[in-house]
Amino acid sequence: MATIADIKENRAIEVANLSFTYANTAQSSLRGINMPIAQNKITALIGPSGCGKTTLLRCFNRIHDLYPGNFYKGKIVFEGQNILDAKTDLIDLRTKIGMIFQKPTSFPMSIWDNIAYGLKLKGISSKSELSGRIEKALKGAAIWNEVKDRLKDDANSLSGGQQQRLCIARAIAVEPQVLLFDEPTSALDPISTQAVEQLITELKNSVSVIIVTHNMQQAARVSDYTAFMYIGDLIELSPTKELFVNPKEKLTEEYITGKFG
Repeated sequence: MATIADIKENRAIEVANLSFTYANTAQSSLRGINMPIAQNKITALIGPSGCGKTTLLRCFNRIHDLYPGNFYKGKIVFEGQNILDAKTDLIDLRTKIGMIFQKPTSFPMSIWDNIAYGLKLKGISSKSELSGRIEKALKGAAIWNEVKDRLKDDANSLSGGQQQRLCIARAIAVEPQVLLFDEPTSALDPISTQAVEQLITELKNSVSVIIVTHNMQQAARVSDYTAFMYIGDLIELSPTKELFVNPKEKLTEEYITGKFG
């Protein structure tokens, strides 16, 4: 049985007995996951390649539904509702639970239009309101000063680190409650990585964050809680310092001390 810390903060998400199976496979990629996600905290998911951490992350906004035949079982409770219910409005869900991918995914349009895109989907059409929300989002993503004089430029003209912060700005513009980060700095240089890590740390003041990282040092630097996963199972969820200094499970200790990985 997994070791799950007693999280005293309010919960942004509660996962209950979650299993997930990809289409045309016999074995589940996630098995009986139970875990709380603390509100306005950063939860890191770590573990060896293929352990299920990205699969779990993508359950939180049901991005797996983009591919037919995948199967969920159990519950993911968000805002008092099980988001795995067939009646869930997925567009609304993905507005409230945004996602930042491993590789920056700016749209092939201007910097301004990248941020405006989601706002327009939410029904905001006033140019003055759009401009105000776009400026706020770019400031929130710590990129406003770099792009304020080039908002009409193609977003693809930005550097990789700038594009990643633009993607974060696009996500926070629609005012989500949760942000999911899938190895957001793995394609970035050290300076850009530091900027994105600092931004993620600041974002928890307004959103709850879940981050998948292959880098244990990154988990130690940015997260409040860390979950260690292994072959589809959640092994341990603890306050980050506690997990790295005094892990409760032998398998966790073996992983963080480099006995396997």
